[in-house]
Amino acid sequence: MAFKPLRALLLAALLAAAASSVRAGPLAYAICQTGCNALVVACYGAAGYIFGTVTAGAGVPVAILTCNSKLGVW
Repeated sequence: MAFKPLRALLLAALLAAAASSVRAGPLAYAICQTGCNALVVACYGAAGYIFGTVTAGAGVPVAILTCNSKLGVW
């Protein structure tokens, strides 16, 4: 009985791996990018900044770095 949580975790990992390899066309890609950009614009707004006006540099606030990490920008 001790292996049931491990088995469930393994099943969830396999399902996540299978779902991550999908193919889509340009419209689906555009919808995906729009969703991600809407998220980061909301994140910037919550931090008190406007998306697109902050340049990466040594003095970037931690909140902006967090928003950028959610967008996938390192």
